[in-house]
Amino acid sequence: QVQLVESGGGLVQAGGSLRLSCAASVTIFSMTAMAWYRQAPGKQRELVARITSGGSTGYADSVTGRFIISRDSAENTVYLQMNSLKPEDTAVYYCYAVRYGNDVWGPGTQVTVSS
Repeated sequence: QVQLVESGGGLVQAGGSLRLSCAASVTIFSMTAMAWYRQAPGKQRELVARITSGGSTGYADSVTGRFIISRDSAENTVYLQMNSLKPEDTAVYYCYAVRYGNDVWGPGTQVTVSS
């Protein structure tokens, strides 16, 4: 069973930055795609950023220009660099991957942005 573990969440003031990491238990070359989702209290889980096995990236309109998704294949890790954070970015952030048709979710990491 593939496992994903997020880290790097925490409390930051508006305008600050955080870098989230998602460590996979297998090579990320085996992943069709990986992504970051987030879920704020009382809201649906939403896609924030994604990266394909070929390295193509995509972002939600709300984070375009502020967030960057990247990967380090040697470390089997995907990152989410979050800049110019806003209070509305506050949520639990989840790493997601699809591998051989199976969905895999990490347990999530809390990001809180104070005003």
